[in-house]
Amino acid sequence: MQRNLAPLIGQYKDDSESVYNTWFINDDDRLKAFRLIRKGLQQVVNDIWDGSFPNDFKGSSLEFVISCISEQKQVFAGASHPFYWKPKLRIPDIYENGQNKRAFGEFLSRCLASSNEEKLLNEIVRLDSLKIKGLGPAVANMLYFLHPTIFPPCNTAIVNGFNRLFGEKRKLGSWSEYLAMRLVMIDVNRKYRNLLSSDLGAFAGLLFEIGANKLLAGNEHSLSVAEREKVEKALAKRGKEVKADGEQGNLHSEMQSHLLKIGSALGYDVICASNDRSRDHAGTSLGALSLPGFPALPVHESVEKTIRLIDVLWFEKGGNRVTAAFEVEKSTTITSGMGRMIDLHHSLPDSSSSLYIVIPDKREKELQLLMQRPSVRATRVGVELHYLLFSDLRNHCDAICMFGESKDVLQKIAKRTGDINENI
Repeated sequence: MQRNLAPLIGQYKDDSESVYNTWFINDDDRLKAFRLIRKGLQQVVNDIWDGSFPNDFKGSSLEFVISCISEQKQVFAGASHPFYWKPKLRIPDIYENGQNKRAFGEFLSRCLASSNEEKLLNEIVRLDSLKIKGLGPAVANMLYFLHPTIFPPCNTAIVNGFNRLFGEKRKLGSWSEYLAMRLVMIDVNRKYRNLLSSDLGAFAGLLFEIGANKLLAGNEHSLSVAEREKVEKALAKRGKEVKADGEQGNLHSEMQSHLLKIGSALGYDVICASNDRSRDHAGTSLGALSLPGFPALPVHESVEKTIRLIDVLWFEKGGNRVTAAFEVEKSTTITSGMGRMIDLHHSLPDSSSSLYIVIPDKREKELQLLMQRPSVRATRVGVELHYLLFSDLRNHCDAICMFGESKDVLQKIAKRTGDINENI
């Protein structure tokens, strides 16, 4: 552990396909996920307190949280597996055991309310002492999104990477093992923080790369032929995944570009999400199609930060009144965009805004099923949402720009989510 890790960290950062580049520093969805997951965990706590938390993972508010985590690139692949209810094994025993369920709710509530490292560690020790079956360090992935400078993520690949790098034999599934690894990770990360980040996700990503056989460290320089072939296959697979992510990103930018052009043609001031301004479509940056600055809004700073992350906003000309808002959900959970829309609606009740979810055609059935869920319908009370399909937006963009007179023209191609239950 005393050897110089700077060269290894350099390889990790220089690899354009490493999770450092594809997830940690260049993935906008990672930043959006922090607030969304915090809000989702608060909902889990609320559901436990009011007795509406179900006796299964499916359909619960916890499923939404874990799905948001699982979508965070390769680092969190499989994050949902430990939380599926396995009745025969009685794990994780937080669904049918009311006492364990309340203990889990108390744990989450205290972790949401505090940022004191000592108190948070005490909460882990307290939770561990209850010996709730199946409720181990997989929970650390939630803690990471609450306190990224205190808790590193944890999964099989990260543990394997830790063991290979430091010559340890730590095991997955034990809080004591996780806490021991955490101490080493924090100590080493502190030493190399100028090369990585105070956010422990960067260092966890390094261990993930090692554990997934995508980065060679220590004795791995003496890999057998078979092992080296395995590494090459893993690298090839990652290359395909990175390419697919890039293609999805291009599609997302295309839809934003159409929406910005339509809004401008209809006479509105338009702007894209603050973290998307440098993206481009067909050689034109989204920032060039947007207002030079974000209009001042009569809301709290924390709420304004969320609104600034909405994919496209239309404002009345020369003012700060939101007239339409759009969230493009190409692959991430549709509920994430919906949450930002609902925040906008309640934060600016005087704005005459139309709210749209923009989705690929193949996700229409997914949206229809989502809208039938009681938990989703409850959050949408008083909020009218519409959705647009990618194909309709692409095919009719030029015609809407040429013949449209106001935002009402979108009703020609939009569908109301409120009509879904009647139509299916």
